[in-house]
Amino acid sequence: MILRNRVREIRQEKGLTQQSLAGQVGVTRQTIIAIEKGRFAPSVKLALELASALGAPLEGMFWLEKDKGERA
Repeated sequence: MILRNRVREIRQEKGLTQQSLAGQVGVTRQTIIAIEKGRFAPSVKLALELASALGAPLEGMFWLEKDKGERA
């Protein structure tokens, strides 16, 4: 399974920069970049903090998607 997210889309809808979101949740801008690009899976705590900072439901921000080679 692959972790997908809408962090960038929701952040942009809220008019926030990567730097401002990073400051709100106590991480670096590089961490936000890595999450948005799917290179880093945030901890449950960080995912909840992101959802709170963005005012979005967690399940609307992150979901699991089957990998191409994965069976049903």
